[in-house]
Amino acid sequence: MQIGIVGLPYCGKSTLFQTMTRTHLDDAALARQQTNLAVVKVPDARVDKLGDMFNPKKLVYTSVEFVDVVGLKKGDHSSTQFTGAFLGGVKTNDALIHVVRLFDDPLYPHPEGSIDAMRDINILEAEFVLSDLAMIETRLEKLRKQVLKAPDDKSKHELRILERFQQTLEDGKPLRTLDLDANDRAQIKGYQFLSLKPVLVVLNLEEAQVGSMQALVADMQAQVRSMGMSVDAFAGKIEMELAQLSDEEAGEFMKDYGLEESALTRIIRSAYDMLGLIAFLTFGEDECRAWTIRRNTPAHEAAGAIHTDLMNRFIRAEIVHFDDFVRLGSIQACKDAGLWRLEGKEYVVRDGDMMTVRHG
Repeated sequence: MQIGIVGLPYCGKSTLFQTMTRTHLDDAALARQQTNLAVVKVPDARVDKLGDMFNPKKLVYTSVEFVDVVGLKKGDHSSTQFTGAFLGGVKTNDALIHVVRLFDDPLYPHPEGSIDAMRDINILEAEFVLSDLAMIETRLEKLRKQVLKAPDDKSKHELRILERFQQTLEDGKPLRTLDLDANDRAQIKGYQFLSLKPVLVVLNLEEAQVGSMQALVADMQAQVRSMGMSVDAFAGKIEMELAQLSDEEAGEFMKDYGLEESALTRIIRSAYDMLGLIAFLTFGEDECRAWTIRRNTPAHEAAGAIHTDLMNRFIRAEIVHFDDFVRLGSIQACKDAGLWRLEGKEYVVRDGDMMTVRHG
């Protein structure tokens, strides 16, 4: 899964990318405007706890790929220009983090001349809507002719969906606001519509705003809820300092600001959740591991995340939920309480299920 980090010039998206991925981009690299990519482990306290209980040879976390998407630049008249490289780069992402600045810095003036988070969000959204609309209008022209000549069910279904999409976009709304079923999504899978992608808005705060973080996030969430977006926040300068400290030093530093955890840890988890992903767990003396699956995945397909042979030869899954296991403290105690159970291939795996696969 790949998540693109986007935003207007000087918003702090490269700062977010560097601190999330523990990478360093020097001024020369940033000036080259090249796309940067890194794989990040998703923090999971459940894996840490299983590590304490089983003392395995290794711990393995789930991961997400983050991309610092380039291509947005300041125009001749302080307006933002969208390049083909930017729109093309965004199309390949499964979801987006849109970094929006709330900090003021005279050394890096905002390209639009002032700080206005909602305006910045709408600038990007309007471009995505226009891009999708242009694609749909081109496709509809060909599709209507095709349906007139050979009106098969698949083409008619696609036509109905695209006409519905066209009306939504003409109303200025992103496609992610629509309620689509599995058949609809399968029909338009190859289009890579920009306004259909999940978006997490991340507010980049200045140090003085950290104490008001929750209120700022709640206020912005209320404004973008109708656009189908989620909201989080971080303070770029603070997070850059945290990234350079040891875990012990970082803990003391966060206490000074009244922070329970790094905002970046929370944002990584939020981005993972935004994709509709969950994790189930396997455990033992060799390895304790989190495995990525989509929500509502049946047990035999979840087994396939470990190895395709486990899916093809699936018989049963031994299941206990992590919370029950930690509460009772052992496999035997869970069995005695009736919480360690056998499930068939149609069982829908929950986030935090601990699973052992029986197979032929």
